[in-house]
Amino acid sequence: MTVVRLVARPMLASMFVMGGVSALRNPDQHVKMADPVTTQLSDAADQAAPDTRSGPDERQMVLINGAAQVVGGLALATGRLPRLASLQLAGSLVPTTYAGHRFWEERDKTQRANQLIHFTKNVSMFGGLLLAAVDTEGKPGLAWRARNAAGSARREAKSLRRQARTSAKLAAKSIGS
Repeated sequence: MTVVRLVARPMLASMFVMGGVSALRNPDQHVKMADPVTTQLSDAADQAAPDTRSGPDERQMVLINGAAQVVGGLALATGRLPRLASLQLAGSLVPTTYAGHRFWEERDKTQRANQLIHFTKNVSMFGGLLLAAVDTEGKPGLAWRARNAAGSARREAKSLRRQARTSAKLAAKSIGS
């Protein structure tokens, strides 16, 4: 692992670990912020499937999201499955940002500006997580490996075809003689 990755991953992960710990310690404060979003989600789920059992309540969703951020943040910080951890953190950041930084609903100019700053900070972190999710650490990625394997298979097939033609011609000559 390069020094940049060694330093950058914990830096990126720190906000998630701290936010997750905060959600686990003070879930009620986070539930208040999440209430508009969780209510929308619950209503949509009830309309989509009215006869099904409802999922976790708001407090449980906050706790699950907080735990996911702590686990994902620690995994990213320590370099354990960093690409998967980055994707998981990016996924947890979407509802967190939507619930916690609804700048478009703020009436107070100062609060609106503050929420807009936090919203754009989270959008920036989302971009950093996407970059971390595609970082192969200089090793070939899955797409490159697939293209390379397909190219190797084509070259091998072409070579085998040539060998088969050559063998067939030699066999035809030896039979004809």
